[in-house]
Amino acid sequence: MTSRNLPRTALTALAPAVWGTTYIVTTELLPPGHPLFAGLLRALPAGLIALAFTRTLPRGAWWGKAAALGVLNIGLFLPLLFIAAERLPGGIAATLSAAQPLIVVVLAVSVLHERLSARRLFWGVTGVVGVGLVVIGPNAALDTVGIVAGLAGAATMALGVTLTKRWGRPEGVSPLAFTGWQLTAGGLFLAPLTFLAEGAPPAIDLTAALGYLWLGLVGGLLTFVLWFQGIATLPVTSVAVLGLLSPLVAATLGAALLGQTLGPVQLVGFGLALAAIVAGQLPAPTRSSDAASTPVSERISR
Repeated sequence: MTSRNLPRTALTALAPAVWGTTYIVTTELLPPGHPLFAGLLRALPAGLIALAFTRTLPRGAWWGKAAALGVLNIGLFLPLLFIAAERLPGGIAATLSAAQPLIVVVLAVSVLHERLSARRLFWGVTGVVGVGLVVIGPNAALDTVGIVAGLAGAATMALGVTLTKRWGRPEGVSPLAFTGWQLTAGGLFLAPLTFLAEGAPPAIDLTAALGYLWLGLVGGLLTFVLWFQGIATLPVTSVAVLGLLSPLVAATLGAALLGQTLGPVQLVGFGLALAAIVAGQLPAPTRSSDAASTPVSERISR
C-alpha cells in the first residue's frame, strides 16, 4: 500500500466497519423472522433514491451486467447475511463471512487471470483463524441452514466483487449511479421472493424504523458507494481482506454494548485478524529478477 492509496483504503474500510453493525442491529432492533424483508428495505429504497438523484440508467450490455452484479452483491448476499445472523450466533456467522477473501483469491485466478498468490492465501487463512478466535465461544451452537447461508453469502459477495473489478464502471457514470443500479436490481430481485416467502411485512415500531434507516441509508447506500469505488481503484484482493473488519467491529460492539467479554484468546485473534488486514494492503515482494529488469528511473520513482 502506497501513501497515495492510503486515503482510498481508509474510505473503503469504512464500508465493512459499518457492516459490522448489522449483527447487533438485526438482533436488537429489527423484528425477528423477516430476513428477506430486512434485505429488501436495505436495498430498494436506497437504490431508488440514488437513481432519483443521478437520473442515470444503464445502457446496452450494462443492463445485464448491472442486474447480475445487483443480484450477487445485493439480492443474494443481503438475505443470506440476515439468515445467517438470525440462525447462528454472531460469531459463527461472522467467521463464515470472513472466508470471502479466500474465495476472492481463488476467483482472481480464474476470472481476472491473476497468478495464485500463496502469500494472499496464507493471510486469508490467518484472517479467518483470527476472526474465529475472536468471535466463536465454547458453547457456540451450529445450525445447518445458517452455515449454508453464511458460506453462500461469502461466495456470492466474493464473485460479485471479482466481477465488479473485471467489468469496471462505465465511462461517465458516477459511483452513486453505479451503486444505485445494483441496489435497485438487488431490491427488485428480492421483492417477489420476500412476499412469497414471508408474507405480509412485520409491524414496524420506532426502534425498527431507526434500524432499517441505518441499514438502508448508511449501511446500504453510503457504504456500497465507498465499497464499489474502492474495488475500482484498489487491488481486488486488498479490498476483500478489508471485509475482516466487519466481524471485528461486531465483536467490539458486543463487548461495549452487550457486556460480552474479550479474553486473552480473543485478543490474540484480534491481533491475527488485524495483521491479515494490514498484510493484505501491502504489495507483493518484488523478486530480484523483476527488479533487475526494471529501469533505474522507474525503480527510483517507486
